[in-house]
Amino acid sequence: MKKFLALALSCSLALTILAGCGGGDTSSTPAPEDTTPAETTGGGENTVYIGVFEPATGDSGAGGKQEMLGMQYANAETPTVDIGGTTYNVELVYADNGSDSAKAPTAAAELVGKGVSLVLGSYGSGVSIAAGPIFGEAGLAAIGVTCTNPQVTAGNDYYFRICFLDPFQGTVLANFATEKFSAQKAYLLGELGNDYDQGLMNYFEQAFTATGGTVVKDSFPTNTSDFSTYLNKADSEGCDVIFCPVSIAYSTQIVKLAADTGLDIPILGSDTLDNNMVLEAAAGSDVQLYVSTFYQEGGSPEFDEGIKEFINSDSTNLTNNGGNDTIAAVTAMGYDAYYVALEALKAAGSTDPGAVKAALPDVTYTGVSGDIAFDEIGDAIRDTAYIKVADTANSTWALETVQTVAE
Repeated sequence: MKKFLALALSCSLALTILAGCGGGDTSSTPAPEDTTPAETTGGGENTVYIGVFEPATGDSGAGGKQEMLGMQYANAETPTVDIGGTTYNVELVYADNGSDSAKAPTAAAELVGKGVSLVLGSYGSGVSIAAGPIFGEAGLAAIGVTCTNPQVTAGNDYYFRICFLDPFQGTVLANFATEKFSAQKAYLLGELGNDYDQGLMNYFEQAFTATGGTVVKDSFPTNTSDFSTYLNKADSEGCDVIFCPVSIAYSTQIVKLAADTGLDIPILGSDTLDNNMVLEAAAGSDVQLYVSTFYQEGGSPEFDEGIKEFINSDSTNLTNNGGNDTIAAVTAMGYDAYYVALEALKAAGSTDPGAVKAALPDVTYTGVSGDIAFDEIGDAIRDTAYIKVADTANSTWALETVQTVAE
């Protein structure tokens, strides 16, 4: 029944998506060539609105669209929620933060003005950090989905999240580099001024050097399009691994260059590299590419089957997933975030944002990505990461190991 419902509702969802938004515009003005989701409005008296604060454009647009696919599938699967004894329709209201910290406050303010009860997002820590004060001042709770930088929740009682944090992720990858490759020297590469990149590089460095390793560290300017100097440096310096926790836009260029030049140094990436566009950049090559992430296909066969049907049922969904039905971990996380939001609404017994925020700290939920609960800061209590390796011959991810910091 769930699969049938998801397929039926995906048709109506497709009509909504055709009235897409671009560059942060959440109006319903038709934009036939745009593939981003549109705002849904006019749901009636018994309708609760959940804000979706995600990048549909910019460097992180591809990841944002995949994260939203999980929310859209969950909404198609479960379009209503019982709140205080009344059944409400659930509608998603979108605001594109453009993958840009400068645009993020405006997108956040748009959601505040739309009267949403709580917010989901964002893919990208920088935009989440920038929007945090807007949500806090409005008394509106936000549930971060895959924004892993500690600054997202630091000092903001209104921001929560369901993903692991960068200190954990950086340590896991540093330990993996030592254990898998006996690495003694690592090359670290990230975008200059990017909070996510720079934070993860620092956490990796701390863990890696604590065990006796050394690092060579570089940062490239925004809009860099030639990474040959950086990869040549990693090779000439005799580095055993390359760690580059960068955006999808940059990582596809780096991985493609490594593939074209036959670079034999293993590349380690963070959760942002868990994307089928990055996988495609390595296709048919000898690149050794490993990523840390939140979910691996096979973790929930029922979810895997349902989301693949949902992706393949509509050409826009397929485009937003990168052209195939490979399941991104951020999609699974978006799916879980939607259900955490429903649990918060049920626990609050109200659509009032203040009541929802008050209920959130005690919400627990077992999702496809695992058990979800919040600590006293609002961060997820998570102790496990999946390490996946690119199967370049078949353009798929294979599970390498499940690892905790203790391991």
